Amino acid sequence: MYPINETHDPARRSFLESANGETDFPIQNLPFGVFRKQNEPARAGIAIGDMILDVSKCLPLLSGEASAAAAACAQPQLNDLMRLGRKAWSALRFQVSRLLASDTLQREAVEAALVPMASVEMVLPVKVPNFTDFYASVFHATNAGRMFRPDNPLLPNYKYVPVAYHGRASSLCVSGTPVRRPRGQTKPQADAEPAYRAARSLDYELELGFYIGEGNELGTVVPVAEAQDRIFGYCLLNDWSARDIQAWEYVPLGPFLAKNFATSVSPWVVTAEALAPFGVPAFRRPSGDPAPLPHLDAASDRAAGGLDIRMEALILTEKMRKAGAVPHRLSIGTFADIYWTVAQMVAHHTSNGCNLEVGDFIGSGTVSGEAKESWASLLELTRGAREPITLPNGEIRAFIEDGDEIIFRGRCRRDGCAPIGFGECRATILPAL
Repeated sequence: MYPINETHDPARRSFLESANGETDFPIQNLPFGVFRKQNEPARAGIAIGDMILDVSKCLPLLSGEASAAAAACAQPQLNDLMRLGRKAWSALRFQVSRLLASDTLQREAVEAALVPMASVEMVLPVKVPNFTDFYASVFHATNAGRMFRPDNPLLPNYKYVPVAYHGRASSLCVSGTPVRRPRGQTKPQADAEPAYRAARSLDYELELGFYIGEGNELGTVVPVAEAQDRIFGYCLLNDWSARDIQAWEYVPLGPFLAKNFATSVSPWVVTAEALAPFGVPAFRRPSGDPAPLPHLDAASDRAAGGLDIRMEALILTEKMRKAGAVPHRLSIGTFADIYWTVAQMVAHHTSNGCNLEVGDFIGSGTVSGEAKESWASLLELTRGAREPITLPNGEIRAFIEDGDEIIFRGRCRRDGCAPIGFGECRATILPAL
């Protein structure tokens, strides 16, 4: 885990005024992303206020490991930077924080490396070799299970095993990329045979994603006490789900075509170091729940393995957009309610000797809490379409319709700390082909 240092100081201010007001990207954040200016190759940058620091252009201003890290930022993905390891990531953050501070002595040179966010295209920040999605909220698992197994909503292995499935890395797409409604086999109960058709029950799942910055050799394991040290950073993730396709195909092997048609991710990677002030104790298991097995337990993880990230999902329908309306919030909850910690997910992933690789992407599963306002999918909020939602303009939604835009936001706040955010993860649904 990262120590708190001067880069987290809530009193530190930037010479950029847009970084000092109500922003997701104050100087205490400094997330990484990959951007592309017109007719120029993509490269890594750091978000600061409403600007992007073109990191490789700051090479003459940096030294030591920070200089090597900045050189890696000339690449069109973050993988080369990630391979340099924690010391290099931290050194770059430390020196960039000083360059962007209000008392910097190199303001003119730094200003020459700043690019307005509004003038660039953001691209997928990491070349992802493998994608795994967990099911780490006991509230989501119970809510979903209750619809299919009212008398036995939570299967007996859930509180022993961090359940997951292997997703499709090739269909990850960056925020802003439209998502095409999938087609697939579905079989409503009233139909005698399945049919191949456009999905009718399209849903979102509000999740936290994280990138592996340091892998492990095949046949080795990552202890839970060391697992958080392997993480480069975090983002928002939308695990789009075609519920009618899922209901027909998931027995006996689980998610497949209902999930792999698209997964949207936010473009900015908030580093694990930036989140150091927002660690909280792991979710407190109810009395009577089994203790984690030894390979999933560590005192350090129990004490500070949780993350207090407020996460919200919003909808902007085509009709709302044409009327100039603002997005309507569907849910808001906190990642602190997750049953299995990030470290437990990583440790369990490797517990059989599975080798994680630099750039591997892992999803938390739907971040639903106990209260209905925090239920982070339409499957839960509408109780499987039995209780549709009425939006402020009178529109009704049981599931997502063509033209709807789903927007995720995430933010960390804590007394004595500067609030930081994740930006947005958003996508609009296009009709099926």
